[in-house]
Amino acid sequence: MKFVRFISEGQERYGVLEGETIRVVKGDIFTHYEVTAEERSLAEVTLTYPCVPSKILAVGLNYRSHLRDRPVPKEPVLFLKANTALLPPEGTIVLPPDVGRVDSEGELVVVMKQRAKRVSEEEALRYVLGYTCGNDVSARVYQRSDGQWMRAKSIDTFAPLGPWIVEGLDPSTLDLTTRINGEVVQHQNTGDLIFNVPFLISFISRFITLLPGDVIYTGTPGTTGAMKDGDVVEVEIEGIGTLRNYVKAE
Repeated sequence: MKFVRFISEGQERYGVLEGETIRVVKGDIFTHYEVTAEERSLAEVTLTYPCVPSKILAVGLNYRSHLRDRPVPKEPVLFLKANTALLPPEGTIVLPPDVGRVDSEGELVVVMKQRAKRVSEEEALRYVLGYTCGNDVSARVYQRSDGQWMRAKSIDTFAPLGPWIVEGLDPSTLDLTTRINGEVVQHQNTGDLIFNVPFLISFISRFITLLPGDVIYTGTPGTTGAMKDGDVVEVEIEGIGTLRNYVKAE
């Protein structure tokens, strides 16, 4: 099942996507909901990011292909992105003045279904609603100069998310591709993750309570691509679809 969050006639609503048709959902997709007979055409609505998390968690250095000459982390490298960085599909990534190099980072994103605290790896996936695409946009100058990554990765519009949430996928075997202006800059399978999704959920929930709608950006593979004014960036993940965004200098 594909869950979408969309804007129609000035209202934000959830729906289930079936082909090019959205069936409107009544209730809360994280607890109890009903798929109604009310329909909208995908072409006539505006998609927004598919959930509203209480927090955006992210993992750095989590693909072997991204490490290059760096050592393999002994534990997941965690950081937070500000919620105000969220950007919907087809939205515009805005590059602030004098920001320097800004890279796209295509990532598989986990969407939590229920509260998770100290869950085991074996039970972790029971707490997941589904998966979506994310772009962990990163300002490299700030990342190097600040000694931590909050500013570099939390600038407004630096957390594209979408286009929808897909249930029932195996997160360990998905191909991920990032393109800038149609050129492939990243291509990797999630089988290359150092810390897989069940481990990440279990590890994070030892310290941080995960709530319904919270998201985890699971890391980016290979070499990332620099973005500039006028670029079109796409993150495509097998079984999910394509998250497309545009780039504009402020």
